[in-house]
This record gives sequence, structure tokens and C-alpha cells, in this order.
Amino acid sequence: MNAALIAFYAFRETLRRRVFLAVLVLTGAFIALYWLGARFVFSQTSNFSSGVVDENVVRGASIFGLALFATYFLGCVLGIFLTLGAITGEAERGLLQPLVARPVGRSSLIGGRLLAATLVCVPYVATVYVVVLAITRHTLHWAPDRPLEPLLALMLAVTIIAALSLLGSVFLAPIANGITVFMLLGIGMVAGLLGQIGVVMKIHSLERIAEASSWIAPFEALYQRSLFALTANTSGVTKTVLSLGPFGGPQAGPSQLWLWSLAYLGLATVTVLVVFARRDL
Repeated sequence: MNAALIAFYAFRETLRRRVFLAVLVLTGAFIALYWLGARFVFSQTSNFSSGVVDENVVRGASIFGLALFATYFLGCVLGIFLTLGAITGEAERGLLQPLVARPVGRSSLIGGRLLAATLVCVPYVATVYVVVLAITRHTLHWAPDRPLEPLLALMLAVTIIAALSLLGSVFLAPIANGITVFMLLGIGMVAGLLGQIGVVMKIHSLERIAEASSWIAPFEALYQRSLFALTANTSGVTKTVLSLGPFGGPQAGPSQLWLWSLAYLGLATVTVLVVFARRDL
């Protein structure tokens, strides 16, 4: 019950911040820009026909893949913003000590903050995804082969990022924690791109790097999985052409990706609870 109360007040505090209003305004600008770009792409390429590849699939998957990256990145930014100063930042301001002693407790505080971040990030990602999918269907007349899987993958990925940012907030000051998590996110993206290069060029060492990164950074593997789901049923030359670009997503990830991602989220949450319980405030 205490965790739910913490989540409620943290959620309400988030909605009242001016920064969150700025996030909404910038998100609206991104959606407008995506709609405009999709219209230009369709109008400029609608008469193009090579007879070798499915132009509609290449056009739709490439543009929507870009939208997936933006949705993933914006969701991660929001998750980091909501949790980067949850522990050390609040402790330095003297706001945690009265709460963790009585009546809330440390475990309820951690659970509430993570729940609040999830309640903001997951609906945010879902809303942006649904809107850009609707724009893609209407403007480019194309839809992903598996429209639900990318959404689930992105929602789980941003939740994991929020949990990692919450874990970092136990050790680091807000600015240092934000930089660390952003660097971790960037390293994961680089590993994912190296994996794509390895798959296309048949470089086994790069493929092994991508496989290892799937276990170390499942949030990136989930993003790659979302890209893969866009054209999971596509084959032939069209699939090959898509795999050459940064949004081709030829990597499906390990078969246990979903189970491991959930376990990873649970391990990160338990680690936060254990470490925070031993920290002297």
C-alpha cells in the first residue's frame, strides 16, 4: 500500500513539472515532423518501381524504423529523467530520511518510484507508437508484419532502463547517474549496430559481440527485436536491402530474450532493494 502511495505522489509530481510539459511539446513536434516527412517520402517515391524489391515495404519499414528509434530514445530519456535523482538526489536534500524510517520504508520507496516511472514511460511509449503507426498506415499505406511485438519490446526496454537508472541513483549523484546511463544506452546501440554489420557481412566475431550484448544489455536486444518484427515475414531481395540499413533489424535475438529481459528487470529491482537497504543515509 505504501509503494502505491509513493507511486501516486511521484506520478502526480511528474505531471506537474514544467519539464514534462516540455517533453509533451517536443513529442508533438516530433510527431508533426514524422507526418510531414512520411508525406514527402510517399509523394516523391510513389512512382518509383524497380521490379526487384517491394518498394512499399522498403519505404514503410525504413521510415517506421526511424520512428521506432525516436520512440525508444524518447522513452529512455523520460525514464532516466524520472529516476536519475531518486535516491542520492533526494537524500542530499534531506527528503528521504523522514520517509524511509517511518511510515514508508525503503522497499516501498523503491517500489513506488519504479512503479511511478513505469506508469509514465510505458503509456508514453505506447501512445507515441500508436500515433506514428496510424500515420504510417494512413500516409505510406504500410504496416509492420507483427505490429504488437515492437510495442511490447519497447515498453519492456524503457522499463529496464528506468530500473537501471534507479539502481545508479543509489551510488551516484543525479548528473553523474544520468551521464552513466546515457553512455550505457549508447554502448548498447553501438553493439547492436555492430551485430547488424556482422550478420550482413557474415563476420562471426561481430555476431558474437551482438549475442553477448543481448545478455548484458537486453534493452538494446529488445529494440533490435522490435526492428526485426517490422519485416519478420519479409524475404528475398527486399529483406536483404532492408538489412543493409541501420533500421533493417535483421537480429531476432536469442530465443530466451523475453524471459531473460523479465528476469533482468527483476534482478535489477532486487539489486536496488538490497543495496539501498544497506546504504547509510
